[in-house]
Amino acid sequence: MFLPTTKEEMTALGWQQCDVILISGDAYIDSPFIGVAVVGRILENLGFKVGIIGQPDINSEDIKRLGEPRLYWGVSGGSIDSMVSNYTATKKFRNSDDYTPGGKNDKRPDRATLVYTNLIRRHFKDTVPIVLGGIEASLRRTTHYDFWSNRLRKPILFDSKADYLIYGMGETAIREFSTALDKGLNPKEVRGVCYISKEPVEEYIQLPSHDECLKNKEKYIDLFDDFYKNNDPISAKGLCQKIDNRYSIQNPPCDYLNEEEMDEVSSYKYQRDLHPFHKPQGKVKCLETIKYSIQTHHGCWGECNFCAIGVHQGRTIRTRSEKNILWEAKEFVKDKEFKGIISDVGGPTANMYGYECGKKLKKGTCDDIRCVDFDRLCKAMKVDHSRHLKLLRDIRQLPGIKKAFVASGLRYDLIPADKKHGYEYLKELVNHHISGQMKVAPEHTSDRVLKLMGKPGKQPLIEFKKMYDRLNKEAGKKQFLTYYLIAAHPGCEEKDMHELKQFTTHELKMNPEQAQIFTPTPGTYSSVMYYTEMDPVSRKKIYVEKERNRKERQKDIVIDKKYYQRRKNQIAECKAKDCYEKFFIIAINKRLYKCICNISQFYKNYGI
Repeated sequence: MFLPTTKEEMTALGWQQCDVILISGDAYIDSPFIGVAVVGRILENLGFKVGIIGQPDINSEDIKRLGEPRLYWGVSGGSIDSMVSNYTATKKFRNSDDYTPGGKNDKRPDRATLVYTNLIRRHFKDTVPIVLGGIEASLRRTTHYDFWSNRLRKPILFDSKADYLIYGMGETAIREFSTALDKGLNPKEVRGVCYISKEPVEEYIQLPSHDECLKNKEKYIDLFDDFYKNNDPISAKGLCQKIDNRYSIQNPPCDYLNEEEMDEVSSYKYQRDLHPFHKPQGKVKCLETIKYSIQTHHGCWGECNFCAIGVHQGRTIRTRSEKNILWEAKEFVKDKEFKGIISDVGGPTANMYGYECGKKLKKGTCDDIRCVDFDRLCKAMKVDHSRHLKLLRDIRQLPGIKKAFVASGLRYDLIPADKKHGYEYLKELVNHHISGQMKVAPEHTSDRVLKLMGKPGKQPLIEFKKMYDRLNKEAGKKQFLTYYLIAAHPGCEEKDMHELKQFTTHELKMNPEQAQIFTPTPGTYSSVMYYTEMDPVSRKKIYVEKERNRKERQKDIVIDKKYYQRRKNQIAECKAKDCYEKFFIIAINKRLYKCICNISQFYKNYGI
């Protein structure tokens, strides 16, 4: 049974009023992969009456359809940041939305969290508290750079006029917060909660004020350093930031779920479907992926600088038990619509399942060292694929399971690092758990850019590809690798994209079909680099491409199939015209490309 989204459903349940009403930028999809649905089921399990309004019509009184809740409103922008969902990296509006019925992007407003909060305030005067949650709010809980307005914005609690914010995954926080309100207690003591105060909390870390950040970019880096380092439930301290004449207070993070609690949350009776209220409007595309997928764990310690998973989900892996995961796979088999194909068995990084750093589990994440960096893997992190390997084999043996894919993120560099089980693990994937291709994410190949990205160097990729090619040859299969690549990341110049193009052509023996332009999103060091134009570690100035056409040109360099042939023709033409050491402009595909005509310098710069 779904949680109610209409008054008729409430009446059928005998409810006069909901205790909590959750608002989301997504249509109501009841799935363990959808944050609002998980929160709803957690609260339901505690005995609260919970209603959900997905994608309320902001031009009507649709927000009033369930009435007013007894305890609080919970507001989320949805599973994806609404600005990322609505706009490309070059700020063009996206026409499609995988979480909207029918697929047309016409239901999710820009800055959805702010819009929904204001909608509640407009229609319900002096209402119960409004609580923000989800990734859009979580990553905006301090002063943050906003790419779409190109400025620093205040913490979202100040812009939205909400009362509280629960950050991160927040499963424990939502339980304690709701129980406190229900008992008439002060929820400001709950870990994982942010709120506004007239007075500072002296024992918390005092962040640079919003005004200081506006005046001094290095102060903003200082703020982000403290924000980033204080996300672990074991080691983190609370944060306090002055905003005008008030203070943004961030309590230390709530505790992570343990394995038993992970199993419990995964075992709630999710319908794994779109609520019937939305179905007349069409299907939601995301269900094609998540309906029959299994989430094995939360968290990622990869710490890519452009990714916010480590801040939002945490840098410590929390796993479900094998027994619980196998139970979920067996439940799929009972479904009449299930065709025997599990779309994915994984998490933010699939091959981090089942192992962690013992030191981190006792003392929390390290402030001065990363688990994995450009040229090293911390010795304390013992990479071990054996548990995930056994899990995949056990799933494969279940009656009714024809195929179980591993389609989510995979750290290819960890496989060569696992000397005991890495080769056997990759062999299992190649033989049984991929279909035609495997996606990996080197993102770039320039050492300088990779260091700024927080990604490993080229050598692990080369080792991984050799292993992959060898295993496919042994299996008699023609399966390919596809690569996620990023253009215009802070520090990346056109010459770096030429280097990337050369590497993909000569080392990887392929022409990339796609690359994405870097999007600065709140909660990442890469966005800090984009705004400050500084390396946040050395504080030295770095090149940052901010002009849209030149960003697109960086992307074009790496995906253009005929690029090198044109370049060689241009060199020959320059040589014939004897125009050494001059600059010239050539129009290609209605874009202007500038190059140096000195042949030796051209070779050196662009690696042809």
